[in-house]
Amino acid sequence: MDRDARKALLRRYRVASGRGFSLAGRDTDDPAPDGLDAEGGKALLVEGVERLSALQQALYADGRWALLAVFQAMDAGGKDGTIRHVMSGVNPQGVSVTSFKQPGAVELGHDFLWRIHEAVPARGRIGIFNRSHYEEVLVTRVHPEVLDRQDLPDARRGGGFWKQRMKDIRHFERYLDRQGVVVLKFFLHISKEEQRQRFLARLEEPDKNWKFSSADLSERARWDRYQEAYEEAIAGTATPEAPWFVVPGDRKWFARLVVVEAMIQALERMRLAPPEVAAEDGAKLAEARRVLEAEG
Repeated sequence: MDRDARKALLRRYRVASGRGFSLAGRDTDDPAPDGLDAEGGKALLVEGVERLSALQQALYADGRWALLAVFQAMDAGGKDGTIRHVMSGVNPQGVSVTSFKQPGAVELGHDFLWRIHEAVPARGRIGIFNRSHYEEVLVTRVHPEVLDRQDLPDARRGGGFWKQRMKDIRHFERYLDRQGVVVLKFFLHISKEEQRQRFLARLEEPDKNWKFSSADLSERARWDRYQEAYEEAIAGTATPEAPWFVVPGDRKWFARLVVVEAMIQALERMRLAPPEVAAEDGAKLAEARRVLEAEG
């Protein structure tokens, strides 16, 4: 695919406004453009990872920006594999991956974004959230008992609670954008049948049994409720500053290709450049070069 084709590809999945958004209208197995197949897609992914690695080095040298990539999906949606493949060629010193589990006593004693803010990447780095603050409008919404453990005042749990929480998320992400932290959010959108097949694969292959939990089935029984929660979360938090990418996830190779391209384009828009060397430092570098060349 040429540059224009890649931009057009991302436009198909980018959601920068929630107005009129419907998850039901989003395909989980969207046809690849130009007859692209798995073999060709994997070759493009290798190229993309190489480009992403070079951009990550430029990001570090520039030192003014950070990139935060948020990954959400239903169970077996492919988050771990996507993160592993997309970031495979990037210097691990320039990347942080944070997986947010159920909050403990310390986290529950603070506001719901407290632990999230602590994990935001520093300037010059890429941060990956494997699940994120969006659990607070997804799992917490499907399981009200989780919200009960947060001990919020009754006066703060009235009507419009979820809209207010999504408003808080929008404001938080806009704040990050104003600080030079570019936020990209990926929902790896798989079908219920594809999830069933992936669960079966985990049960049939002994080396994958550890990935399956009986809780996976109980959550699968809430499939429709989760789809509703995702739809409302995406519609309520999609902004030009922090867009969502609703990525067709049934074909893993294709989902990974979309993710790496979105990250590449975000980094390219930063117009990264190494810091200029001061005149006095330039003289020192020239002297160092003279000394080293003389040794030869």
